[in-house]
Amino acid sequence: MTEQTANEVKNPTRRNVLFKVGVAVNAVAGVLVAIPIVGYIFSAFAHPKLVGSEAWIPLGDANTYVTGQTRLATYRNPFTRPWDGATAEIPCWVRRIDERKFQVFAINCTHLGCPVRWFQESKLFMCPCHGGVYYEDGSKAAGPPPRGLFEYSTKVENGKLYVKGGILPTLSEPLTS
Repeated sequence: MTEQTANEVKNPTRRNVLFKVGVAVNAVAGVLVAIPIVGYIFSAFAHPKLVGSEAWIPLGDANTYVTGQTRLATYRNPFTRPWDGATAEIPCWVRRIDERKFQVFAINCTHLGCPVRWFQESKLFMCPCHGGVYYEDGSKAAGPPPRGLFEYSTKVENGKLYVKGGILPTLSEPLTS
C-alpha cells in the first residue's frame, strides 16, 4: 500500500465518504428496480400458460332451452385465479335452432366489446354503444362492427348442452368454430 492510500484509509475525506454512500444507494435502488423486472420475466416459466386454453363447460339441461328462442346464460370460466371474483362468470347468448342444434354467441360486440342485448320482438341483437346490429344467427346486420358475433362450439351429450369456452374471443378468432 502506498503512503497516500494508507492515509486515505485512516483519514477518509468527505468526498470519498459521499462517493461510497452514493454508490451504495444506487446499488440498492438498482436491486429494487431489478427484482420486479426479473420476476416478470421468469413468471412465464413458473405458471402454466392459460392463453388459448379451452374446455367443454356445461350450460345446463338442453331441454330448458326453448326451440326458436334466444336467452342469456352464464358459465364459470374454468381457467380462473382466486382473485377473479365475478369476472370469472362469462355470459353468453344461447339460441336453440332445433331439437339437437344450438348456437352460442359471445355477449360482446365485435366493434369495441360492449355487451349486446337480444330483442325477441325484432329478433335482433343490438349494441347500445355505437349502434351495431346483428341478426338472430349472429351475422352482422348494420353499424360499425367489422363482422358477426363470435360463436362458440357446442355439443349435446346425455341431454346436457356444453359450450367450448375458457378463452375470450378476439377479432383473430374465426367466425364459427
